[in-house]
Amino acid sequence: MRAYELMIIFKADTDESDVQTTINRLGELAGEQDGTLEKIDKWGVRRFAFEIQHQWEGFYVVLEFLSPNALAEIDRTLRLADEVIRHKFMRLPIGEAHKRGLAAATA
Repeated sequence: MRAYELMIIFKADTDESDVQTTINRLGELAGEQDGTLEKIDKWGVRRFAFEIQHQWEGFYVVLEFLSPNALAEIDRTLRLADEVIRHKFMRLPIGEAHKRGLAAATA
């Protein structure tokens, strides 16, 4: 399975319980496609360098997960979520995935 890193920027005024609900939903989506959510790193509210969607601050969350083919559904879910300002997937190179302890990332 391939290892991915996903950064999500929520609106700064989003409740932490709403953020956790979205994260739980993403974990379920990955699980439905035989993937796993490995790590959740909540960075908190950070200021943007420029205005994005009339916002100057956002709540950052970085997720690491293994998934063979859940990206399309996760992307669709995040595009439809009103509280999400931006999100970005990054496929981790195999060496970096092993360094981070995502040992199942072999393809």
